[in-house]
Amino acid sequence: MRHGKYPFILAFLLPPVGIYAIYMLSPYVQAIYISLTDWSGLSATQTFIGFDNYVEMWNDDQLRTALRNNAILVLVVPILTLLLGLFFASMLNVGGRRRGAAVTGVRGSSIYQVVYFFPLVVSAPIIGIVFSYVFAPENAGGILNRLLGAVGLDSLQQLWLAEQNWLIWIVVIVMTWSFVGFYVVLFSAAMQSIPRDIYEAALLDGSSRFTTFRKVTVPLVWDTVQVGWVYMAIQAMDAFATVHIMLGINGGVEGAGDVLGVMMYREAFSSNDFGYAAAIGVLMLVLTMAVAMLFMRGLRRERVELA
Repeated sequence: MRHGKYPFILAFLLPPVGIYAIYMLSPYVQAIYISLTDWSGLSATQTFIGFDNYVEMWNDDQLRTALRNNAILVLVVPILTLLLGLFFASMLNVGGRRRGAAVTGVRGSSIYQVVYFFPLVVSAPIIGIVFSYVFAPENAGGILNRLLGAVGLDSLQQLWLAEQNWLIWIVVIVMTWSFVGFYVVLFSAAMQSIPRDIYEAALLDGSSRFTTFRKVTVPLVWDTVQVGWVYMAIQAMDAFATVHIMLGINGGVEGAGDVLGVMMYREAFSSNDFGYAAAIGVLMLVLTMAVAMLFMRGLRRERVELA
């Protein structure tokens, strides 16, 4: 049996490892190679040009705009999404009226969870189309401008999707709205595993809601927060569907709302420059891995164990 152990293990490991290498690792290797060529995507020839595409990226002003927008998304969207998710989940689980030593959620919390989860079952293209009408001009059915006019705030009305300074922040709002419901449900599940005795003890000690949230709830669900933060940062690095649907293939007015995913798509399928598009894809891969590692290291802390 000892002599046949390793062949037995290899017989079971080789097929899944081979499939993983072919369908997961091989595309990365191919993309890296394509980024070193001038392939147009329409011909069978690929001329090796070394790092010329990366030199072009270094001098590309539009790429700097896309990088800046991606940085804003990675820094702002996870913070807003996770803070709102933690707040709403806390309200649903321990935010109800305190009667004696009992700790409950708000009335109808199960219904709220379903409502918060609604955006997640709606596809990204539909969300982009809906919010395009929300921020559209009033004569084009713009919901936001109509609401501002209805409450007498006409001075705040403007062409939201035509203002360069607003474009990336509109994307931040839309992405936060579309993702927060998932994290409400995720954090609610984590909070439901916390024994009520801990909350009741904090209540008897005179702890306020904010102190209980900061010193009891957050430490006990921190592992879930860390995973959600990394996952949210990876999602924010993409933003392709939202930007492409709402702002178009050029990233809005003068490309002010451009992101790396849309720029890669545009270079590949509009400019027929797959080599340059692959170089942008490699850059996205490196940045995504770096962001994930930094977030995991930065959010690492001692685990709180429940006895």
